[in-house]
Amino acid sequence: MNQLAVKNFGHPDESMDLSGHGKKDTVMIDGMPVELSEFRKGWRWSNDVKPIAGTDSCQAHHLGYCIEGHLVVHMNDGTDKDINAGDAFEIPAGHDAEVVGDDNVVLVDFGKAFDNR
Repeated sequence: MNQLAVKNFGHPDESMDLSGHGKKDTVMIDGMPVELSEFRKGWRWSNDVKPIAGTDSCQAHHLGYCIEGHLVVHMNDGTDKDINAGDAFEIPAGHDAEVVGDDNVVLVDFGKAFDNR
């Protein structure tokens, strides 16, 4: 990065609806994506994103911060981990995830930028 850059999620470079159970907005900073995702009650990756991704599990690497809500991540190896508001997280490729409870989950994901370092 050679210069100061600021982007606002109110004007994302890309926006994706996640089967009515959520959305993902992306801003690009110096060619790297930063994603703000909101998942609603009932959202599960295998139900809402798998048909879009075309893979059995999420193959993205995530590095981020949970702003609100409660998410459980199910790794392909059988490991489960809770992510709650205030948690920073790293999730390797090969997982499913779902919202737990009635509250929306809001996450900021720097994973793809992390992969490009």
